[in-house]
Amino acid sequence: MITVKAPGKLYIAGEYAVVESGFPAIIVALDQFVTATISSSDTVGSIVSKQYQENSIVWRRKGDAMVFDNRDNPFHYILSAISLTEAYAHELGRDLGVYHLGINSELDSADGKKYGLGSSAAVTVATVKALCRFYHLPMDKPKLFKLAAIAHLSVQGNGSLGDIAASVYGGWIAYHSFDRDWLHVQRKQTSLSELLDMDWPDLKIDLLTPPADLRLMIGWTGSPASTSHLVDKVALVKAKQRGEYQTFLQDSKACLKRMIAGFHAGDLQAIQTEIRCNRHLLQTLGAFSHVTIETPILKKMIHLAEAAGAAAKTSGAGGGDCGIVLIDQAINPANLLKQWAHDGIEQLNLTVHTVSDDSISNA
Repeated sequence: MITVKAPGKLYIAGEYAVVESGFPAIIVALDQFVTATISSSDTVGSIVSKQYQENSIVWRRKGDAMVFDNRDNPFHYILSAISLTEAYAHELGRDLGVYHLGINSELDSADGKKYGLGSSAAVTVATVKALCRFYHLPMDKPKLFKLAAIAHLSVQGNGSLGDIAASVYGGWIAYHSFDRDWLHVQRKQTSLSELLDMDWPDLKIDLLTPPADLRLMIGWTGSPASTSHLVDKVALVKAKQRGEYQTFLQDSKACLKRMIAGFHAGDLQAIQTEIRCNRHLLQTLGAFSHVTIETPILKKMIHLAEAAGAAAKTSGAGGGDCGIVLIDQAINPANLLKQWAHDGIEQLNLTVHTVSDDSISNA
């Protein structure tokens, strides 16, 4: 049996702007995982998730096609990942097999709470990684990112794919999104094997080392948010308020450039200054796009963190889910956590997950 895992993520800064080609964000991978297991089968395969026991899929192989016994299922990202990875395997001359694929996610709570940790991205990465090992496909981090990004984008249709990058590379990363229009054209005229070997325009992924005195804290509001829905709403105002939107993009890029420099310099105060700047930019975006990025409870969470001497903002698309806090290790957060609990804000006690090598391993 093959077992692999892929971590969840949180955005630190650069949200919304990062959906535009070449614009940066900082993202962190966390030690909560999607685990995929795969084992060979003779005739009938299955796809089973502990989160969707009642919707497990049974399938057979008819030639190279997967034939499903039940059509309605919640596994769109898994099936897209299977389709792309098997197309790649087929290009490389592998015989397609039958297998049992199991998926187990820690990214949502046992009682179904959604924390906004990028479960669809981690599911996609874990599925691709498991199948690459099953078919003995040549795969490193850049290729894994590209294959998982194509699979994820074909389902979601929008987004930066930064959550895929975090799940593949681990740790703290500076991510510049690629040109998705270019990818759309290339998909029609280039084989997967060639596409995975190509340089993708504007794509850049760099590992960052956080300052030794930086502590990351995560507060969950108890209210889930739909990233795709919020990104779509912002996209609708781009043409109507082009000037304001372009100003937001350029200001976000400048802010992130300074923040990345702060990471390279190991300067916590510089990073905190830009976290506050990025929060202000997102508030401006929310105001002119009429999208609620910073909900009242997120605003409260941030206010309490700032009063404790930390820098804080929403994480990801906002509208609920999580907020992030960057605080000096020398500051005792006990009182802040007590205030959070009083206001119904749950601390997610997670740490950063690093991926040590450049090959497909269990990590």
